[in-house]
Amino acid sequence: MEKQILQDYFNDLSKLLSFDDEILHKIVEIKSKIITTNENGGKILIFGNGGSAAIASHFSVDLTKNAKVRSVNFNEADLITCFANDFGFENWIAEAINFYADEQDSVIFISSSGKSQNMVLGAEKAKQSNLNSIITFTGFEKDNLLSSKGDINIWIDSKAYNFVENIHQIILLSIVDLIIGDRHYEA
Repeated sequence: MEKQILQDYFNDLSKLLSFDDEILHKIVEIKSKIITTNENGGKILIFGNGGSAAIASHFSVDLTKNAKVRSVNFNEADLITCFANDFGFENWIAEAINFYADEQDSVIFISSSGKSQNMVLGAEKAKQSNLNSIITFTGFEKDNLLSSKGDINIWIDSKAYNFVENIHQIILLSIVDLIIGDRHYEA
């Protein structure tokens, strides 16, 4: 029985990884936005909550170290708790953008549900700040509030957190490999 559950789990995950041309086009478009931002002296700001925050950290480190693109993520407990205490948890990301973003920067928001208030308000602040581009990674409902705020939106058609988060991470790390032209995955 456990083997069947696992087989079904991995079959379902595999189906979600079969991207259509629209998502593949968006992935290439995100790669281009990141490169353009970097070439124009901007940086990539990356935000996530919970598991998505861990994904933001991993992507930011790989983007900086491997692709030589300046990027930052905001997962420092002292910054989050300070801004949440002073401005409210729903506003801490908007305030981080206010303090750290420059007009030539691009911002990436990672949210499985696409309805976390801190992400939505952060995206609204990014739009008001005329940042270079706003990129969202979401799941659950297609017409989520965060996706409506982005310039480029990747939506994963699943309501399972682990599926959405794992696929977000795979896509983001594939962008690093696209930028550096890394083909080490070939046998």
